[in-house]
Amino acid sequence: MQDPETATEDRNAVVLPGAERGFLSFFTTIRGRIFVAFLSMSLLSGALGLYAVVAISHIGTLVNRTYDESLMSINYARATAADFAKMRTAFARRMHLRNEAETAKLNAEIADLSTTLAEDLTIAVERSQSDRAVRTAGAVQAAVSAWEEMRRGLDPATARPDRWDALDQQASVVDNQIDLLVNYTAGDGFTFRQAARMLVAREMHVNAVAALLAIVACALVAWLLNRRITGPLAAASQAAERIASGRLEDRIPAGGRDELGSLLRSMAVMRDNIQAMMAREVSQRRRAEALVTDALQTSREGVVVVDAAGRIALANAQAQRFFAGLGAAIEAGVSLWGNVDRAEIGEANILGDCFRALARDGDIRLADGRWLRVSRSATQQGGFIAVCSDISLLKEQEDRLTETNLRLDAALDNMSQGLCLYDDQDRLMVVNRRYGEIYGLSANAVVPGMTAVQVMTASLVAGNHPGCDIETLLREQREAFHGGAWHTHFQELCNGRIVAIERRKTADGGFVATYEDVTERRRAEARIAFLAHHDMLTGLPNRIALGQQIEMAMAQAGRDHGFAVFAVDLDDFRPVNETLGHGVGDELLAAVANRLTACVREIDCVARLGADEFIVIQRGIDRPEDAAVLARRIIEVVSTPYSLSNHEISVGLTIGITLAPSDGTSCDKLLKNAEVALDRGKSEARGSFRFFEPEMDARLQARRLLERDLRDALARESFEVYYQPIYSLDADRICGFEALLRWNHPVRGFISPAEFIPIAEELGLIVPLGEWVLRRACEEAARWPDGLKVAVNVSAVQFTSASLINIVREALRRTGLPGRRLELEITESVLVANPGATTAILHSLKALGVRVAMDDFGTGYSSLSYLRSFPFDKIKIDQSFVRDLCIKDGTDFIVRAVIGLGASLGMTTTAEGVETEAQLAQLRAEGCDEVQGFLFSRPVPVSEVAAVIHRWNGASRAIA
Repeated sequence: MQDPETATEDRNAVVLPGAERGFLSFFTTIRGRIFVAFLSMSLLSGALGLYAVVAISHIGTLVNRTYDESLMSINYARATAADFAKMRTAFARRMHLRNEAETAKLNAEIADLSTTLAEDLTIAVERSQSDRAVRTAGAVQAAVSAWEEMRRGLDPATARPDRWDALDQQASVVDNQIDLLVNYTAGDGFTFRQAARMLVAREMHVNAVAALLAIVACALVAWLLNRRITGPLAAASQAAERIASGRLEDRIPAGGRDELGSLLRSMAVMRDNIQAMMAREVSQRRRAEALVTDALQTSREGVVVVDAAGRIALANAQAQRFFAGLGAAIEAGVSLWGNVDRAEIGEANILGDCFRALARDGDIRLADGRWLRVSRSATQQGGFIAVCSDISLLKEQEDRLTETNLRLDAALDNMSQGLCLYDDQDRLMVVNRRYGEIYGLSANAVVPGMTAVQVMTASLVAGNHPGCDIETLLREQREAFHGGAWHTHFQELCNGRIVAIERRKTADGGFVATYEDVTERRRAEARIAFLAHHDMLTGLPNRIALGQQIEMAMAQAGRDHGFAVFAVDLDDFRPVNETLGHGVGDELLAAVANRLTACVREIDCVARLGADEFIVIQRGIDRPEDAAVLARRIIEVVSTPYSLSNHEISVGLTIGITLAPSDGTSCDKLLKNAEVALDRGKSEARGSFRFFEPEMDARLQARRLLERDLRDALARESFEVYYQPIYSLDADRICGFEALLRWNHPVRGFISPAEFIPIAEELGLIVPLGEWVLRRACEEAARWPDGLKVAVNVSAVQFTSASLINIVREALRRTGLPGRRLELEITESVLVANPGATTAILHSLKALGVRVAMDDFGTGYSSLSYLRSFPFDKIKIDQSFVRDLCIKDGTDFIVRAVIGLGASLGMTTTAEGVETEAQLAQLRAEGCDEVQGFLFSRPVPVSEVAAVIHRWNGASRAIA
């Protein structure tokens, strides 16, 4: 239905042509009416605002004039008064001064104040608003000028009082004129202020009236607009409310030709469309519910719907398979947030898994061991939908992957090498702990995601590469990649460590870099290279380096001069090793090497071939005398006593010298000749030097021949054991024999043990030779009468052998000789070398029943503490004491003391080298227990032992 007012308008409408009809139709619409209303109110507001702007601009002009002109004029007038007061003060101070500098300073100050006064007065005149102020300013300037003239003509010393009074009167005139100027400018300011206040009050009244009129006009326009819009709008609002409330059958009124009428017609069409859409949606929803139900029931995921009260509203088949008793819980209306009444749900008392799973998102392990992943989504009603997925297999895979990753991480972190894995963008993917340790980086200094350049920068910041920048490191990296392949790059850090860097491409275009600390390996290689050409103990060149030095010297000898090769050997070095130990011996060798090095020049060379044998190469000599000078210096320097490890040691040395190229042109020939000269010097005069002579080679050949024969004799067991009887003074009979080694050479005949025993010791043959003597002596002594013993000498080298105890035990077992019949003789040097090991060996021998005797007592590094610390059974007095026993030189006192010492310690004393009846009588008188020597018998072969026994033990008489 049409509104009555609208119908009336339609009846009164006049049909108009073209543009005029279109223009009029615009104003009949709501938009046109609102446009006219707002245009009117905007014009009223604009006019009111424009008028306010003009009024405010006028007021602003008055305010500016009041401040910029009147107030500024007053301020500068007052400043003029202050300037004049300062001038008078400065002039008064000047009158009392007699210092020309201070007077000049005050005159300058008065001149400046005069200039300032003129400037302030000028500004006051410019800002004044009346002619009287301008005239007064001129009077002030004239009065000040007059005061200035009077001041300049006034002499403080000669001025009369009337001149001073005139000056003060003129100053009073200036002050009066300035006060008048201040009053005039103040009056002008007051006048302008009153005018501004009147103008402001008038403008306020006018604006208030204009604003009131504008408000009334706007209210009228709003009332008219509301009257034309409110009615149709209310009808449209009611129609919209009916549609929104679902009353789609109610009638919707017809509208006019404006927008509200179009809105009502559109709402009628919308109602019809909504009815049709609702019918289609109901049909589609029913089909969708069927599809969703089918999808839920066939889904592999468990779906549980829980309402706002916590009750399980829906659960598909898979969810009920996950949680036993879930169907019963749905029927019973069990709430997740309340207490479960187990009586209501029967067998569903195992719903603890379900409740825990639905309580939150995440992974949960069921009682049967399966893993579920729960994802909850809130519903609009306040409940939620939980989707449960069986992730047992995924968990198992994750556990295996985690275990594999842990093993991989453990392997990476325990690698001896640092490792960095980069992707194809040169970004770090993996870095192990060892990399940070090698480069001294903190835990977070290098992390995945950094570029290779950033990793190198972190190493730079840590101070690993002093003097280098990132460009230097990149250049070194590029240099390591050449020929299409990466080559091992060695990088030296600031702490001296050396890192070997290897790189390998990966399948994805990245690369893996390994970093290995090869410092120790490089040092070991350098050490090995050094030791290959140097002696480990002294650091001197060894035989290989010596050969190179001789070859170099030989190459230069033809062009320049000759050179000499010195073979240096220490005298009596072996006793130092045996008595004081190898540690002291090594220290002595190092000290000797230092002194030898100090004796030669830089162009010369000192080398060590082994043991106590040194080689010196003296270059650039013209005659043998040059070599002799160096030899004397070496002997003098090296023979000086040494203070080593609390031991004061003196050693001598013997030198053999050969000259090149006259004595030879090869390294082996020169070294051989030098050793020949050395052997000649040691045999003739120790502590001196000898030059090589051709005939010396014949002697060397003879020694080499003797060494070869000695080896052959040991291999064929061509030696013999001779026996010298030991006579007991208490029993007046032979109590045993001492086994002595003899060598009957097939060409040279009997060779003295003093000649071949030292050679055997040098060749290392003394141990097998001593073992052979021990076995042979035990075999032959086993056939003697039961009361006779056999004494066997054991060398220091043989005694330090770990197999000595086993050899003695085996010899006694095989021969059946009782241990009490075997007596081992050792020297004091064995005791000094290694007291701890020697004591252990002696006790082990004593456990076998073997007797132990100290041989040559008093001739070595004797110490009475040895007799107390070691389990000796016998002391043997050296033949050097027995030989001089009858000579009154104190030897008898020594022998008496040794015999008494043995008796006190319960040890047997045996005197060696008894050759006369007088010696025997003296020893018997001193209480010696046993004797042996040529007086009784020389050493005899085993075939004559029986005769010696029969002669002494079978005779009826006793030796007097």
